Amino acid sequence: ERCAPEPRREREAAGPGPAHGPAALEDILSEEDEQDRVPLQKLKLLGESEELRELLRNPHLRQLLLSIDQAQDKSSLLRRLMQEPLFVEFADCCLSIVE
Repeated sequence: ERCAPEPRREREAAGPGPAHGPAALEDILSEEDEQDRVPLQKLKLLGESEELRELLRNPHLRQLLLSIDQAQDKSSLLRRLMQEPLFVEFADCCLSIVE
């Protein structure tokens, strides 16, 4: 692993990164998924929440979030984590902000 950012030439040689923007999302989301999509403006509120920041200072919660990110079967792990009070508190906090 390298801690230093990739030199510009290596990034350019790797080609463009993943597509961003509404067109890219529309390509992968079905109509049903789009109904559940949270608007970007509300997602930005997550970054402004002091309560959420305080929760994210917990190393155990951060490890749980990393495990979800790295899991092959994310839905199964999420079901299991919904039994964990700390994760439920995190999920409830996120939902209260975006609803």
